[in-house]
Amino acid sequence: MTKLAIFDLDGTLLDTRADIADACNHALRMCGCPERKLEEYNMLVGRGILNLFRGALPEGRKDEETVMKMREYFVPYYNAHIDNLTRPYDGIMEMLDAIVREGIHLAIASNKYQEGTEALVKKYFGAYDFVCILGQREGRPIKPDPEIIHEAMESLPGTTVAEVVYCGDSDVDMQTGINAGVRTIGAAWGFRTREELSAYNPWLMVERPDEIVKAIVRGFE
Repeated sequence: MTKLAIFDLDGTLLDTRADIADACNHALRMCGCPERKLEEYNMLVGRGILNLFRGALPEGRKDEETVMKMREYFVPYYNAHIDNLTRPYDGIMEMLDAIVREGIHLAIASNKYQEGTEALVKKYFGAYDFVCILGQREGRPIKPDPEIIHEAMESLPGTTVAEVVYCGDSDVDMQTGINAGVRTIGAAWGFRTREELSAYNPWLMVERPDEIVKAIVRGFE
């Protein structure tokens, strides 16, 4: 039986790539560095904001001073443009509705910085009662460390790993689920490829959100 469904945010519930790329390219310009193409961000997103900058910066400019400068330029710009082009993937709202109707609880576990995570969830998913909305926070490890999954479980006391599914779109998400000991779902509509996700032998690979409903609501346990 599934009691708690935990979701990644970027590339899983929301297509945020264009707005992230826009903000990161703004920061790169401000630092005097070349911009990255939109498709390059597929592989840069998902490992936390500082790793995004380290990946986007050219060789010879990946020093911590420049990385922190990138953050100074990125965060206020992204906060101001966070929902310009971002949208939920097709079928996401219907999936969440179906999960909630079955009495399954929802949680968010993202490597996006906490302020941005909360802003997007409030904007697009404010109608849903998440047991927790967890992003990257100072002093807390980022995925694939399993702490964020365990913290989400603690928000619903008595939850066991057998009662949890975690859905994400990247290798980091697959590793996170494995490390936490929960059932992991690979969302093949996101930023990474089906092949990348399949390499981790997730409990379930899905091409569409409604396939998650069929699995966790209709008895594919």
